[in-house]
Amino acid sequence: MMNVPYFEPWITTKDKKSVMKSLDSRWLTNGPFLKKFEKKVSTFLETKFAIGTSSATTSLHLSLRALGIKPGDEVIVPTNTFAATENAVLYCGATPVLTDVDMDTFNISITDTKKKITRKTKAIIPVHYGGQSCDLKEIISIGKKFNLKIVEDCAHALGATYKNKKCGSFGICGCFSFYPTKIITTGEGGMVSTSNNTIAKKINLLKSQGMSVSAKSRESAGNWKYDVVDVGYNYRIDEMRCALGFSQMQRIDQINKLRIRVAKKYDKALSQIQGLILPINKKDRNHIYHLYSLRITPDYHLTRDELFAKLHKLGVGCSVQYIPLHQMSYNKKRIQKNQKFPNADLIKNQVLCIPIFPKITEKQIQKVISILK
Repeated sequence: MMNVPYFEPWITTKDKKSVMKSLDSRWLTNGPFLKKFEKKVSTFLETKFAIGTSSATTSLHLSLRALGIKPGDEVIVPTNTFAATENAVLYCGATPVLTDVDMDTFNISITDTKKKITRKTKAIIPVHYGGQSCDLKEIISIGKKFNLKIVEDCAHALGATYKNKKCGSFGICGCFSFYPTKIITTGEGGMVSTSNNTIAKKINLLKSQGMSVSAKSRESAGNWKYDVVDVGYNYRIDEMRCALGFSQMQRIDQINKLRIRVAKKYDKALSQIQGLILPINKKDRNHIYHLYSLRITPDYHLTRDELFAKLHKLGVGCSVQYIPLHQMSYNKKRIQKNQKFPNADLIKNQVLCIPIFPKITEKQIQKVISILK
């Protein structure tokens, strides 16, 4: 029986050669591939800087630290996201304030966001769910009105656009993930995009233990002296991962076109099935389909959990993304009982993400479709 994985990374011979080249070089961290990878991403996003990190989680943490987020501050986060988004706020000792999401895009609710702003609010982290941009015009407008920093969570959105401008270039920072299931992968890894010189300098400092001068810079200058000027972290990304990421960035447009092609096949085949609600693509946005998220409504002939079990039994990978943050055990004491997240609750009970990745075969696509029908 043919299995269809939920996701399968696309690793080419060129990718492997790039990694081997990094292994054959003298520097295995903070070397030439880091600079090449960062430059490639910043050029792609049209930002002044892109700073390599160990993950999207550390990218978010570094961004918030660089912005001075501290205990007593509040940061608005959509509840329909992975724990990493909220954890980055908690790492700073600040308070995450959860908002509901829109039913059509699963992205942060503008209406609920406005209700959650207080005098303690310092930032908003909009998450571009599934590869489709949030309503950035409204979010940026809110940020300007209330003097709030916008840190984009772009873990799903490398190449997604809003009004023909790349996600990750709107806020003060954009935070990307290169986890194996993401648009490109370095295994583990991340990137911060910004066009702010001060923020870029601060992030580079914090990601390497707060050291004033890197080891490579010291060697190049023939000087052994360095200082530690702030409490920092080891949030660096090594050369092998950068080599893989740099190689994959050479075909980033192709990767996203292949994802969109698969999504269109699903759209055409599934649009008339009663009880299935398909993901929408807003006219002013380029959805790159990191996820293809269905809603399984009561009009469908199976419940969501029954369909999940059927797909699993027949060898098709699928996922529920996400269990909202307000339902997580570690949030039970922090969330007030009168706070309601009706859209996120309904989405959690109905959502099912089906396989979508660049090199999925036509036979695999048709198997998924036939089971859903």
